[in-house]
Amino acid sequence: MPRLVLILTIFFVVVSGSSALGVTLKIATAVPEGSYWMNKMRAGAKEVKERTEGRVSIKFYGGGVMGNDKSVLRKIRVGQLHGGAFTAGGLSAVYSDLKLYSLPFLFRSAEEVRAVREKIDPILKKGLLEKGFVSFGFAGGGFANLMSSSLLRGMDDVRERKVWVPEGDIVSYAVLESLSVSPVSLNMIDVMTGLQTGLLDIVVATPTAALAFQWHTKIKYVVDTPLVYVVAVLALDRRVYSRIKPEDQLVVDEIMSRIYREFNQQGAADNGLAIEAMKKQGIEFVTMDSADIETWRKDAIAVELRLADEGVYSKAVFELLLGCLNECRAEWSGAQ
Repeated sequence: MPRLVLILTIFFVVVSGSSALGVTLKIATAVPEGSYWMNKMRAGAKEVKERTEGRVSIKFYGGGVMGNDKSVLRKIRVGQLHGGAFTAGGLSAVYSDLKLYSLPFLFRSAEEVRAVREKIDPILKKGLLEKGFVSFGFAGGGFANLMSSSLLRGMDDVRERKVWVPEGDIVSYAVLESLSVSPVSLNMIDVMTGLQTGLLDIVVATPTAALAFQWHTKIKYVVDTPLVYVVAVLALDRRVYSRIKPEDQLVVDEIMSRIYREFNQQGAADNGLAIEAMKKQGIEFVTMDSADIETWRKDAIAVELRLADEGVYSKAVFELLLGCLNECRAEWSGAQ
């Protein structure tokens, strides 16, 4: 009888072990240690642990130590990691429609972004969940610009140089090729090496990111035209997240959603501060020929429509986004 009691005790400990010991979420990101974003996420992890009384812990691996986005996703699939803080484009291998916000030359202003995101954010969040990932909203990082060590006055200047495209970003690659520009595909963590060795002449980045990753030390000029809108997302493997007690899930969702709302609100302000910091360091913000920019916009949209037809991302969602964008532009134009 005592032996039977012992066996039953061991059985119940094994079965309930994960709940008794709690759940540790291992999350990787390229975000540099010591940055505002990393500090906020670590503060959020501390709050989660306190409010769940240790039942949920979050361990962040910052600074790209777990490798590029492809490596992180592979480690999530095998259970070595449970999630990542990605740019939306970096997660598009899982859910291709996440590319949509970052299509080149799509948006012209922050007002356009806000109007579109009100309708499209819920669609993308639901689509990501259907692909097996829980998210806590999207954090806008503002607009990325062309940045170079050489003055860029027009299209010809860009065509003579090598432009960084994030690894796996087939849309930006196709758009640049259509404009007779030479794209170079590299992971974010390799960009500095590319600038140092001459493999890259131009990067496309938000001012905030350029400062955080120290790319600004290798550039002298920034084109002030918004090129790409950057969005970040924290995504967790739904299978692992489901192991967390429902009441603790509510805590995680509340805290991480709040942090990503703060990131979203802070993005534009951070970019403004970063621009001022770059100017103080002698980096010049320049305006490119407007006719060239309009040509780029038309060519880019043509390529993006073709890729939608080819199924690179959902044509239905892309057309919904464009429809919303055109409605806003027509309304604002009529109000002037």
